[in-house]
Amino acid sequence: MESIEESFEPGLLEQEMRSSFLNYAMSVIVSRALPDVRDGLKPVHRRILYAMYDLKITHNRPYLKSARIVGDVLGKYHPHGDSSVYDALVRMAQEFAMRYPVVDGQGNFGSIDGDGAAAMRYTESRMQEYAEYLLSDLDQGTVDFVSNYDNKEQEPVVLPTRIPHLLVNGSAGIAVGMATFILPHNLSEVMTALEALIEQPDITVGSLMQHLPAPDFPGGGEIHGISGIQKAYATGRGSVSVRARTTIEEDEGSRRKPQIIISEIPYMVNKSRLVEKIASLVQEKRIQGISDIRDESSKQGIRVVVECKQGESAEVILNHLFKLTPLQQSYGINTVALVRGVPKLLSMKELLEEFYAFRREVVLRRTSFLLAKAEERLTLLLGLQVAVQHIDEVVEVIRSSSESSVAQIQLMERFELLEVQAKAILDLRLARLTGLEREKIHKDVDDVREKIADYREILSLPQRVTDIILADIREVKQRFGDERRTQIFIDPAEEITLQSLVEDSSVVVTVTEGGYIKRTATDDIQAQRRGGRGRSGMLVRDDDTTAHVFECTNHQDMLCFTNKGRVYSLKVFQLPEAGLRSRGKHFAHLLSLGKDEQVITAIPVQSFDPEFHVMCVTRRGQVKQTPLRLFERIRSTGIIGIVLGEGDDLLEVELVKQSYHVLIASSAGKVIRFRATDVRPTGRNTRGVRGIRLSGKHDQVVALEVFDPDGSADVSVLSVCRRGYGKRSSTDEYRLTRRGGQGVITIKVSERNGPLVGVYCLGTCDEVVVMTSGGTLIRMGMKRVGVIGRNTQGVRLMKVAGDEVIQTVAVIRGGAEEEDEESLEDDGLDGSGKNPEEQEQVDEGVSSTDAETTGSSGDTP
Repeated sequence: MESIEESFEPGLLEQEMRSSFLNYAMSVIVSRALPDVRDGLKPVHRRILYAMYDLKITHNRPYLKSARIVGDVLGKYHPHGDSSVYDALVRMAQEFAMRYPVVDGQGNFGSIDGDGAAAMRYTESRMQEYAEYLLSDLDQGTVDFVSNYDNKEQEPVVLPTRIPHLLVNGSAGIAVGMATFILPHNLSEVMTALEALIEQPDITVGSLMQHLPAPDFPGGGEIHGISGIQKAYATGRGSVSVRARTTIEEDEGSRRKPQIIISEIPYMVNKSRLVEKIASLVQEKRIQGISDIRDESSKQGIRVVVECKQGESAEVILNHLFKLTPLQQSYGINTVALVRGVPKLLSMKELLEEFYAFRREVVLRRTSFLLAKAEERLTLLLGLQVAVQHIDEVVEVIRSSSESSVAQIQLMERFELLEVQAKAILDLRLARLTGLEREKIHKDVDDVREKIADYREILSLPQRVTDIILADIREVKQRFGDERRTQIFIDPAEEITLQSLVEDSSVVVTVTEGGYIKRTATDDIQAQRRGGRGRSGMLVRDDDTTAHVFECTNHQDMLCFTNKGRVYSLKVFQLPEAGLRSRGKHFAHLLSLGKDEQVITAIPVQSFDPEFHVMCVTRRGQVKQTPLRLFERIRSTGIIGIVLGEGDDLLEVELVKQSYHVLIASSAGKVIRFRATDVRPTGRNTRGVRGIRLSGKHDQVVALEVFDPDGSADVSVLSVCRRGYGKRSSTDEYRLTRRGGQGVITIKVSERNGPLVGVYCLGTCDEVVVMTSGGTLIRMGMKRVGVIGRNTQGVRLMKVAGDEVIQTVAVIRGGAEEEDEESLEDDGLDGSGKNPEEQEQVDEGVSSTDAETTGSSGDTP
């Protein structure tokens, strides 16, 4: 026990752990995980290539069993598991994994579907010609050799490659505390960039990217955006976004179903798992609209067909696939490599500079090696030259000598020769003594002297070394250069947002007085003749009525204005999609409304054009104009849109240009027309000015309409009353006044008609959807409604039953179909709107002049 205790040396456990772990970490970093910046290889790959080089299985030799190669690697250089060596060999032969395969494999070497390679006893391998350029000049003293693990063999520390393999084929590895991920590139582009660096040592990364713009993957695909690549090339770390290459086609069948054709997939993506992922998402109903998935891939290339259901948007489905499947991948670039045995993060320029410095070293070492060989050869030739010049004396010396050692000494003494020269003379064959051979020796001397002079010039002139490297670059580029496979899009890929996952189709948005909202496809509402009974358009409660209906598209913004004058924002596609008989969802579930706050109007916005303004009108006749751009960014809690007076509510909102004219209608059947410029634009947090003077205590504003007087030749004003009556009148009948007046009569309000519901500026090709308080609606074109004077009671637009009244009217621009001769048969109406059966007279004794009142300019601050 005393002797054992004496053999131990005391030490701190913390220090021992630190030292042991550091040794382990460096072993993993240097011997396994990280590639060398010079040849771009890890030890296992380098040893596989050297073993094949040693076995002389070049690209023009017969294949050799992979098991034999793996055995040599294990037995001589790499004492690890055979599976690790064979897996590395297999990957070096896979065309879908390596941009430029290094090994030429014969047999089953796996597939892009994730199929494993056959056992190494069944496959055969040999080097690709590309690999021979990694090993060129290996026997000419270009690199150092070290002993193998058992000191019985020698192996190269690095391969004297002519190709910057680290950039061309990339590398990936995880070490201890660090990792590397370098993507493959196009060889022609890499060599061109290297050539530019050599010719312009101070070249910038931006200029290098003109020659080497982005990675180039073996499977193709599409790169979207180069900002991450620019960062990676400048700093060593960055990212690149890659998408599969897809096209959308129509099938050849009669049903015309759209098909998504996937022809290229991102780097290292398993095609079989990709198809399974898509099928799984369809089964889980996370992606809808796909009817079939077929893998039609063959030796000619990848072809995966995703068949969409009839009527579905292939673009929307493709966006779902990009978001939820590996069809779009982001790769993090981390250019870490061993530089003189030390891990280092390298920029693109530094990586090329390191390779260029290595190539200079290789060329210089090769030249020194060849110079030494040439000088040795010259020495021998000079000795032979002496021998053939004095052949008789040489023969006499040899004949008179008792043994070869004596002859060697005498030759050295007689002709002042070196030992190697004397040995060469003794080994000289008699055939070399012919006249032709003597001439050849003299010629060889001259040739070797020229080579020696050339080698010495290379070693003394750096430009000669540069010229040799440039010649090698051009040779490699000509031999192995090919076209880029991965397409580059400068702009980044559009972010797959919720909006891109919804088709931008036309919808009708319906809002109730109780605050329920929904969106319904426009095609679900069929056009009918005026005067019909309509169809059920929305299921409402007994105490709820329909408030607003408008047409828009799914991708538009929707500004929601509340009775408190606040503004909220939603995307239309965020609204609940529902059928005609559905009530939808309450605004309280979509917006952060305050106490006693409810949405009273909503307007769709395509873009926040600075030319447009928001025109607001309150129930008590106040009007205000605010630039639309002030509503572009709305927080979730809403913003102030207008400041309201006590007892007043916001009623209606419209988008206007400064050239527009404004119509404000009151429930008493009055309408005032004035220019939009009469209302000075102000900020959001203001009250506004008077727009119309109401005629009585119970009178209130019911509508706000705007139109362009220069582009409204066929525009007329549709007036609709509560009991289903209405009419169209020309805009010319509404004289232009200043804001603040009482306006003119637009329709005679009576017990039969009921109060005015609203006025709408429409063209002859427009349609309206008229909805009652009970949820019944009808859709009709304006060509079915005659144009008559203002001072009339109008005609029946829709039959209302019982206690139902017209609640709202929605406009569908340009939606009317062509009219036929039977379009005016309902209610016995002719083109003038007269109905003899009901004795509805156009003129009831009140002239339009008597109905008009002088506008007032009284403003309220």
